This record gives sequence, structure tokens and C-alpha cells, in this order.
Amino acid sequence: MKKSYVYFLLVMFGLLLNACKYDFIVPEVTTPVDPTVPVSFSTQIAPIFNTETCVSCHKTGGQAPDLTTANAYNSIKTMNLANTTTPESSIIYAFPGSSSHSWKGYTASEAQLILTWIKQGALNN
Repeated sequence: MKKSYVYFLLVMFGLLLNACKYDFIVPEVTTPVDPTVPVSFSTQIAPIFNTETCVSCHKTGGQAPDLTTANAYNSIKTMNLANTTTPESSIIYAFPGSSSHSWKGYTASEAQLILTWIKQGALNN
């Protein structure tokens, strides 16, 4: 009887150890964007939009705004998607992460870069 009790405890202890499995998710490490260094639309912002996640829907002849490299800046400006007065409320920054948008949004570093670009005046540089 005592032997079966010890085996039972060992089995229960083993099950308890196996039940405590954690899948650790390593958060994205973002390096802060220096607000004093100008963010370039053509080399830093346009490539964010020119990925398959954006351009698959927002292409020429597709859903507005047209975020292809040739038309992205003009689309953002003419549709007033970058609000330099209150950058955090800019549609190009806030809407991609909203629940009404089919795509889940930018990575943290991409969002930070876009926000910095808007704060710097959303220039076509």
C-alpha cells in the first residue's frame, strides 16, 4: 500500500511539473527614434507601406489610399491622413491598428517611425 502511495505521488508530481509549461514571447525590441534626426519618407516610410501587407489592398486601382511607392505621399497628403497638429490622431498612424481595419497594424518600431515622421511635418523627403 505504501509503495503504491509513493508511486501515485511521483506520478502526480510529474504531471504537475509538466502542466506548468510557459511559452515565452519575446517582445519586439525597439530602438527609440531620435526626434532630432530627420525621418526620410522615401527611404524609411515608403518601404513600410510598400510591403505585401499594405500594397496588396492599397495599390493603384485598389482600395484608397494608393500606398505604392510612386503614389503614397500624394495619397497621404490629398486625403489628409497625416495630421501634423495632433500627430497621434493621424489616420495613417492610428487606423491600421484599429479593429475596423482588416490588417492588424504596424510593428511597434514602424509605428514609432511613422509618428516621428508626422511630428517632423510629414515631409516628402
